[in-house]
Amino acid sequence: MTALRYLALGDSYSIGEGIADAGRWPVQLAQRLHAEGITLAPVRILAQTGWTTGELAAAMDAAEPLGDWDFVSLLIGVNDQYRGLPLAGYAPAFDALLRRAIALAGHRAGRVLVLSIPDWGVTPFARSELRSPRRIAAELDAYNATAATCCDRLGVAFVDITGISRDCGDAADMLASDGLHPSAAQYARWVEAALPVARRLLIEA
Repeated sequence: MTALRYLALGDSYSIGEGIADAGRWPVQLAQRLHAEGITLAPVRILAQTGWTTGELAAAMDAAEPLGDWDFVSLLIGVNDQYRGLPLAGYAPAFDALLRRAIALAGHRAGRVLVLSIPDWGVTPFARSELRSPRRIAAELDAYNATAATCCDRLGVAFVDITGISRDCGDAADMLASDGLHPSAAQYARWVEAALPVARRLLIEA
């Protein structure tokens, strides 16, 4: 069986800032799919800590041609919120990225998976910056609602992991050493939510 090609687009949450490569959620997802008989080639991750939607788009431009992929995931937006960029700008930027992801997946919306932005407001890092957890949560909820609406309009699967990130998101074993980014154990919880959706997309699409 030919291994399926998987491209993961995003920021620090996809590159797995502060943890070993094997703990990254796209890598864990590929491993879980492989265990179920769905073989993927080594995941290509186009992501970097700190990237906004605009910076991911620029990186994709610089990486062209990106080629064709059997499966594409997208998780982006936390740095737009962190930098205080307007929500009105996130909507068209995310829409454009999602359309590019669909094109990279052979113009198959059913081969694209979007994860919601986790809530970093529950972390010790947020407390150290004296940022309001309530405000962060409200802003991220608005970003995620925008992304979910866009996904629904384009027929793309949207997996909400924000609630998972809020549940024990400040526990030491759920965090990398920086007190901000998730640990491999936290990413494993995201994968549990994403796995049945990814399985369905790869088997049925």
